[in-house]
Amino acid sequence: MKSLGPVNALYPMPTTLVGANVNKKANFLAVAHVGIMNHGTPQYLSIGLSKSHYTNAGIHENKTFSICLPSEDLMVKTDYCGIMTGKNTDKASLFNIFYGETKTAPMIRECPVCMELTLKDVLTYGQHEIFIGEIKNTFAHETVLNSDKIDLGKVRPLIFDMASLRYWSLGKPVGKCWSEGKTLKTERRAE
Repeated sequence: MKSLGPVNALYPMPTTLVGANVNKKANFLAVAHVGIMNHGTPQYLSIGLSKSHYTNAGIHENKTFSICLPSEDLMVKTDYCGIMTGKNTDKASLFNIFYGETKTAPMIRECPVCMELTLKDVLTYGQHEIFIGEIKNTFAHETVLNSDKIDLGKVRPLIFDMASLRYWSLGKPVGKCWSEGKTLKTERRAE
């Protein structure tokens, strides 16, 4: 093995569009730094944003935000939301927007999956803010559901890789979680 130094090797990550109302107007930002905080109820997600982002002010102001999962079909619009600032650009005009129960977390109808969150905590690390939100509701197109569960193959999420600076598509499934290791578990017991 070759040492690469302190390189973040967790990429690729799903690309998301984070939404917030800033000065009462919807804005979206492309974000791949999304984390799952827990698997319990309530469920919490985190997003890491530079303090310089326009969207941060809206999250602080309204205590709400959305995380929308664009499909590969939205690559151009998603990338545009990552390279343009909401200070000078109406990125929300690219999309058909809707709101859930919070009324201040804009979501995108074109995205196959959208989550509406309320802000629970903000952590500061240097020039970045980590926003921790509680999922209040998740919306999904019926076309991406399989027995009321989200089917990633149907979503076709846009995947971001920092090392290659490219967007990727999802590959085919290779196995079942909490199942594939059972063969090894049985073999090891027999030893």
